[in-house]
Amino acid sequence: MILELTPFAALLFLIPAIPVALWVAYKDVATMKIPNKAVIALFAGYAVLGLIALPLDVYLWNYVHLAVLLVIGILLNMTGWLGAGDAKFMAAAAPYVAAGDISAMLMLLSAAMLGGFVLHRALRLTPLRRTYPHWESWSSGRRFPMGLPLAIALTSYLSLAAFG
Repeated sequence: MILELTPFAALLFLIPAIPVALWVAYKDVATMKIPNKAVIALFAGYAVLGLIALPLDVYLWNYVHLAVLLVIGILLNMTGWLGAGDAKFMAAAAPYVAAGDISAMLMLLSAAMLGGFVLHRALRLTPLRRTYPHWESWSSGRRFPMGLPLAIALTSYLSLAAFG
């Protein structure tokens, strides 16, 4: 898969993306909430590192991705398809994705959603559930911690662009 995002930019973006993605995945599985601080940290990572990693015109245009995904996320939240934290995290992650890589990112997100769902449901049947019985996602019914696949998709995309 040939991606438009340069390896240099992807490596820089992995600096904030990896710790924030781990934080988001953990918090969403444990509490079914994504902290606003995580969303702000991801946004701040792009705001600072994007200036170094990207040409100024690309850097600025990528903020359009944020606005578009925020509107889509709000609409999905209003219809009950997505949590508010998921919508905010998705919007904060959007500038990290190059315009030419949107279809690749959607494929990665689809795979991450399927894999994350299967992984989460399988882990509910293991001793991990007894070890962490207070995690809300174990007993959230049909609700699913979307922060897990969103984090997987973002870090997978950046890793593929950096090392792929």
